[in-house]
Amino acid sequence: MSRVTVWFDSGCPLCTREIALMRRLDRRGAITFVDACNPETACPLDRAAILSRFHAEEDGRLMSGAAAFAAMWRAIPVLRPLGLLAGWPPLTPVFEVGYRGFLRIRPRLQRLLR
Repeated sequence: MSRVTVWFDSGCPLCTREIALMRRLDRRGAITFVDACNPETACPLDRAAILSRFHAEEDGRLMSGAAAFAAMWRAIPVLRPLGLLAGWPPLTPVFEVGYRGFLRIRPRLQRLLR
């Protein structure tokens, strides 16, 4: 199975809860979680770009949005079927549309969780 690196926004209560869940599910330690808010963190892109969308790297390939979620899910055995489905080319655009919809409501969700 691939090693995956995930950059996350530790300043976002929604993100920190989600990453906490993913850490619990990642019993094999296949994912490296990187706090993109830490000024000492090296980011593969501009920090604002990393924080504006979900980013992950799998096998040296940087992905964002739904593709990044798919990479993270594939690294966690219980979520692997969902990750394979999300990475299947005919369905990838459907997952990306869902992710973009989520981005529109994300600010409201963040306010609710603060």
